[in-house]
Amino acid sequence: MNYTAVIPPSPVSAAFSGIQWDPLDRLKLTNAEKSILRSGEDNPVDYTLSNHEDACMFVRTLLKLLMESVGASGPSKKVSKIKETLPEPEALQMLYIDPTGVVTHYAVYKLYEVIVSLREKKENSTVNMMNTFYENGKLLEDWRPLLRMLHLGGSGDPYAQRCAALCLACILFVGCPSQISASNNSGVIRELMDEKSVKEALNALLSWISSQLQSSSGVHVTLVTPALITLVGCIEARLMFANSGGIGYIARHLRSKQHQQHRYNSKGPRNGSGGGGASAQQLYELCFCLWTMTYDCNTHYNVRIAFARDGAVKALCDLISSAPREKVTRVAKSAFRNL
Repeated sequence: MNYTAVIPPSPVSAAFSGIQWDPLDRLKLTNAEKSILRSGEDNPVDYTLSNHEDACMFVRTLLKLLMESVGASGPSKKVSKIKETLPEPEALQMLYIDPTGVVTHYAVYKLYEVIVSLREKKENSTVNMMNTFYENGKLLEDWRPLLRMLHLGGSGDPYAQRCAALCLACILFVGCPSQISASNNSGVIRELMDEKSVKEALNALLSWISSQLQSSSGVHVTLVTPALITLVGCIEARLMFANSGGIGYIARHLRSKQHQQHRYNSKGPRNGSGGGGASAQQLYELCFCLWTMTYDCNTHYNVRIAFARDGAVKALCDLISSAPREKVTRVAKSAFRNL
């Protein structure tokens, strides 16, 4: 699987073209870094990624922006609280009021665009995910600002956190042993690969995902599903997630979402923009993650036990009987076939 979830543009994306790098001394950018950022803004992403050196510098500069803009004091005071997309005049006003908040959103969304472009390239391309985010087989140390962003204090920055989690998931996915083994030049890469650095980062990301799923709030589910859908494509992440109780967390949310769906249905038909539609999409995404994990039931006893012990089987049964959407029941039935 090489699916990349779709992340909408930032609520302040209209202000990105108005960012002036020279006055932002706090970011500690060199002239070369400012130049590559301007090039990335003036040209399509694919143009910037056409040269390996430029691609690596662009990625490192974006990660540096995150390191300098996301401080220990927590999320930005204004931008992190914006829910709806702002028109250009209001977005530019926000750039004046909260420049570091806008820069954070700029950096994390640009990084997402880079990753989407790289994942579409063939693995033998001169610029790809592996040679951009890994150096001599070791994960770049620059990834750490993405993890720091996930642990922002207070109410956090939902947009930035969702985007950061997905970016980190995609970066770690390509470094998992199962994915390297599937590549054409796996022998060369496996000799160089430092699997420990990937495992530690993957464990940190999955721990955060599990902690979010322990909350009953649908907002927390929305934060993690893009990253989780990406990670369940590799067996290492699936087993780590299962061992951390992930199957039970998903099953609990499936039951909770079904109850919400039933309450909504009793009030009238869906209008396409209400809570019912959102709940159905979340049901599908969570059920999709369970379905991928059923492939490990026959080869990993602890995964099969978790499905029976943690209520996942019952949750899937209830899901099929409630029939919230055809695509949800279809993936639930596929999960049962594997079980």
